[in-house]
Amino acid sequence: QKDSVRRSIGVVFQDQRLDRDLTVWETLDFHGRIYSIPKEVRRQRIDELLELVELNDKRKEVTKNLSGGMKRRLEIARGLLVQPKILFLDEPTIGLDTQTRKRIWSYIKKVNQEGVTVLLTTHYMDEADQNSNVVCIIDKGKIIANGTPEQLKRSLGQDCIQVQTDNDHKAFRLIESLPEVSKVGGSINGLSVYVKENANIITKLVDVLRLEGIQIVSISLVKPTLDDVFIHYTGRGFGEVTQESNGAGHGH
Repeated sequence: QKDSVRRSIGVVFQDQRLDRDLTVWETLDFHGRIYSIPKEVRRQRIDELLELVELNDKRKEVTKNLSGGMKRRLEIARGLLVQPKILFLDEPTIGLDTQTRKRIWSYIKKVNQEGVTVLLTTHYMDEADQNSNVVCIIDKGKIIANGTPEQLKRSLGQDCIQVQTDNDHKAFRLIESLPEVSKVGGSINGLSVYVKENANIITKLVDVLRLEGIQIVSISLVKPTLDDVFIHYTGRGFGEVTQESNGAGHGH
């Protein structure tokens, strides 16, 4: 049922797939004709989508004159034109500035709330964390971990307290002896204190250091991030993975 399947999906490719010499309106109208959307329905949907992606004032502009962010928004509108059940997005915000990324995510969230399932790949960990109901980490073509962002972060089982003192060497030995602490690491930014699950020791840690006359320069609780999760499951940072594979076959 190839035709039926195609009518049920929308796709936004990683690389731009726009005819440079068609206008914004013509791009959407041509796509609608290919899918045999009736003329009146087609025009109504195009008007609605141009409002949604804020390109109404550019409807007569040829696509080669659009900015990168505008082109991406046009491609998303084109993917939504067929009112898909599933929208596939391949790195939809790659190379875009922060403001444009936020704007595009507001569109994607809106269509998701209206009942469209969204399947996307991204190399931006913050996007996967903030916007996904389920995250899959793919390494060398295989899913090696999946779950909600919170489940994946909790799977590391540890919070981390970053501490800077005026005597990190002495502080290291004191903190390491606390039963709630599973590991202490040192760096140029002070000490990284990994605590056991459900351990609430910040107050205790402060009291122990003060009793020994150690001055605390700074202290903060750091929750695991999806970057930490990725490194935990793959054994290397995302930059190494991307470089190793020339950017192919890895996503979230």
